[in-house]
This record gives sequence, structure tokens and C-alpha cells, in this order.
Amino acid sequence: MKNIQQFRCALLAWFAEKQRPLPWRSRYLPYEIWISEIMGQQTQMERVVVYFHRWLERFPDIHALAAASEQEVFKAWEGLGYYSRARNIRATAELLIREHGGELPRDQAALLTLPGIGPYTAAAICSIAFNQPVPLVDANVERIVCRIEDIAEPPKQTATKKRLLQLCAALLPADEPRQFNQALMELGALICTPRNPACAACPVRDFCQACSAGTVSQRPAPVSKPEKINIVMACGIIEHEGTMYIQQRLADDVWGGLWEFPGGRVEPGETPEQAAVREIAEETELYVTALRPFAVVTHCYTKHRVTLHSFFCRLADGQSIAPHLHAASQFRWVTQAELNHFAFPSGHRKLIAALLASPNHLSAPACVGRR
Repeated sequence: MKNIQQFRCALLAWFAEKQRPLPWRSRYLPYEIWISEIMGQQTQMERVVVYFHRWLERFPDIHALAAASEQEVFKAWEGLGYYSRARNIRATAELLIREHGGELPRDQAALLTLPGIGPYTAAAICSIAFNQPVPLVDANVERIVCRIEDIAEPPKQTATKKRLLQLCAALLPADEPRQFNQALMELGALICTPRNPACAACPVRDFCQACSAGTVSQRPAPVSKPEKINIVMACGIIEHEGTMYIQQRLADDVWGGLWEFPGGRVEPGETPEQAAVREIAEETELYVTALRPFAVVTHCYTKHRVTLHSFFCRLADGQSIAPHLHAASQFRWVTQAELNHFAFPSGHRKLIAALLASPNHLSAPACVGRR
């Protein structure tokens, strides 16, 4: 690019005036930058801000985070998805206390040794927290540079990724890397958006080759997305004396460590009701009867669209309420109000929201103590 200095000046001036007042920008504390970066992966900024404030109230620093239980961390993370990220955050906090004096290291190589911190996150911490001249290339920056340079090749190709990183390094001013990297990302979030970019309001449109060529809508080069894989599942909300059965998934399982109503995938030839009965028996050796349909919820993950059928049910006569666990690490019989004390995956949280919205679904509790 010609006139790099003019490009920098135009972008930084725009950022100084238009940047959003994001909470981690008030102090640029390394801990806060780290948490905001992990939260911001595949999450809209408005939601990140809400979760960030809530997180800092509960875990104001690395020491508080390291002292928390995994379930406390999961509960604070609930709704952001990808719970392995929350587990890695807690593991990193413990490691920082043990080996780094409770502080994030300034060295990019050292950051890369920490659980859950990959090349982009390490670069973001170095640049934004420590103001080091390290280029950042996220989806927003990819899109901007592909348009500025009118790059026709898909940005995820190895050669294109290397070229984008080189271009970003060349654009980066050594004296203001923190502000410049944030300005690029902010431009992508507010102006140079994936669809209907506000080119007329862009502070660097005079430098944009795609704008001149009329190819903005074609940059970055579109890549076809694979279709979602549809999965149908069923679960049972087992009632007993005014309580419900929940279980905690095994640590190495999908959604490991989270709680759930027992159930699983609907097999070919089964109805969701039959699948719920079978899965509960396989997972717990509890046998249920009197199934009543409740809510059907749908939730999309990276590659899958899951439709979850739920049923109220009760234990067959003469059974102990203690299960034999085959797919969980522990269980609880809880009241409806106690459900909010546990972290659940997204589909089950939707069921709980429906339960709380209609509190009369449960059978009346018997006058017997619960275990």
C-alpha cells in the first residue's frame, strides 16, 4: 500500500472519535484483556459486555478465579458455550498463581504455553494489554485487508493467511500498536461489515482498492458453508416428591462437567418418547413411566442443529431413587428453584427457562424428605 502513514493517521483519528466505550478499554489490565478476548470468540460484543461485567463481579482478579471451583466458573460462563474455554481459563489461572506470580507473562511464547491461549489470543494480549507491536488478524481484519488490497483468494488459504499477516505487520505503527490494532477491528465491527458496509462513512475508503473496483461485496472471497447436521435428541424430566433428577456429565464427555436432564439421541425407528425411556434406563438404570410431552427446543452449534424433545415422567413403582450411573459422575434431586445453582448446556437451559416460566408443571410434592 502507498501512503501507509496517511492510512494510519486517518484510521487512528477515526478510532479516537468513534470507538465504543468497552469496559476493558478503561484500564487495559492484562487479566481483563485476556478474559474479554476469550469471551469474544464467536460471541456478539453486546453479550460479551454483559458477561464481562458479571464475571468481574464474581472473579475480580486472577487470584479469585484460581480459588473458584470448576462449577462456579461454569455457572459464570453459562450461555457463552464452548465450556472447554471456561475450563482452560480456570486451569490457566491456577498455573499463573503457581508459576508466574499471579500475572500474565508479557512474552508471546510464554503465553502460548498456557491452556486455551492460541496464537491470536497471545498476540492480542501482547498488543492490547502490553502495547507491543504484534499484528492481529481476526475475521474483521481479514475482511478489511482483503477489501483494501482487493484480494480475490479466500482468506483461510495458507498463502493468503501468510500474506494478510505480512500486510498487517507492514501497516502496524511501532509507537501505537494497541490503538491501531483495535482501530482496525473496530472498523470491521462498525463500518466495514460483512454485509452492507458503510463505505461512505469509512475513514480509509480512499485507500480501498475494492471500493474503487466495485468489488467490495465480493471481498473476502465467499466460501460455501457446510450444511448443519441435524440431530434429534430426547430427555426426561423425572419428577419425585416435588424434585427433579439431574446428573453431571463426565469430565471427558461433550459438555463435560455440566449438568443435564438424562437422555440422548433418538435412534432410527424410535419415537422421541421411546428414546427418552431407553436412554434414561441405559444411563441410570432408572425406569420411568407416565411420560408427558413438555417443550421441544432447538439449538445450533458449530456443525450441528440439535432438536431436543423433553418429557415429564416419574419413576416406576417400587424403585429406589438412587441411580447406577453409566454416563455421569454424580446426580442430584433438586427443586425447581435449585436448578439455577447448576450450569447446563444451552438446550437444557432453554428447557429450564420454559419450566421457570410455567411453574405449575411439576406434580405436587409429597410430605416426605428427599435424598
